[in-house]
Amino acid sequence: MIGLAGAAGAIAALGAVRIVLAAHGALLLVVGALFIAIGIEPAVSWLERHHIRRGFAVTLVFILTIACLAGFLAAVITPLIDQGQALIDHAPDQLHHLEDKYPVVRSASDRFHLEDKLRQGIGSYSGDIAHGLIGAGRIVFGVLTSTVIVAVLTIYFSANFPMLRANLYRLFPAARRPRAILIGDAILVKVGGYVLGNLLISVITGVLTFIWLEVWGVPFPVVLAVLVAVLDLIPMVGSTLAGIVIALVALTVSLPVCLATLGFFIVLRLLEDYLLAPHIMGRTVKVPGVVTVIAVLIGGSLLGVLGALLAIPIAAAILLLIEETLFPRLDHSSPSSER
Repeated sequence: MIGLAGAAGAIAALGAVRIVLAAHGALLLVVGALFIAIGIEPAVSWLERHHIRRGFAVTLVFILTIACLAGFLAAVITPLIDQGQALIDHAPDQLHHLEDKYPVVRSASDRFHLEDKLRQGIGSYSGDIAHGLIGAGRIVFGVLTSTVIVAVLTIYFSANFPMLRANLYRLFPAARRPRAILIGDAILVKVGGYVLGNLLISVITGVLTFIWLEVWGVPFPVVLAVLVAVLDLIPMVGSTLAGIVIALVALTVSLPVCLATLGFFIVLRLLEDYLLAPHIMGRTVKVPGVVTVIAVLIGGSLLGVLGALLAIPIAAAILLLIEETLFPRLDHSSPSSER
């Protein structure tokens, strides 16, 4: 009977793993919607404290979010498409221009055959666009469907957040429930502060980057600013990668502009770490730098971009659980129990 029970447990665990792997796409949408709902919870709670019913508060937050998103797309979608296509079409010319100005770039290009690889990649991209309209349509339809699903789930989670939170705490025994509520609320504050604050910081860095590129005449400012805003959502790794890409594009203007752009991104990183993040997030997410890099790498390798975005709040929640549960238990363990 013991062996049969063990075998049944192993089969059940294997089946659960296979189900999770088979439904990982849908589960990612659910997790993403839940994190968005936690992120907008501070805004919804603020409206509730000002005597607005939760349903109206959620509706108001979503209408404001959709209006901002629609205004942003209406303002930048045309130059974004034009500059994105121009960036792809003129990439070989920009590389050739760098080779003529800087011998180091020419030697690196000759050694690694950068120009041939770039033209080959652009040719394959053009071929995919020309012969893959059906596939592109499927991708667009899939993205729109996923967006609608996430929006609907986020509205549901946000509207029923107090009930979901209360039912989650009821899973803990009554004797430990107050402690679970304290730790759970602290985790929700960390996650919500991170999601909302990280999004706001990303928008600020994108706007500042656009202004800098416009002032110094760096080409494709809209595309590069959007790239910086998106990559800045990934802590440490994303902003560093964005700075390298923008500096390489600025090198096509001149070497002084490239060096000035590098200095701008260093100052922007310091401004983000020591001014924006503490004031916007209110120091709700305190994750050491080494843990941040490790969490982003593991999350990105497991779940891609979404995993990299969710890695920091998950790491903050795990660190809080360790500090509040594991460390006190180890500190108060008696020597007799250890023997």
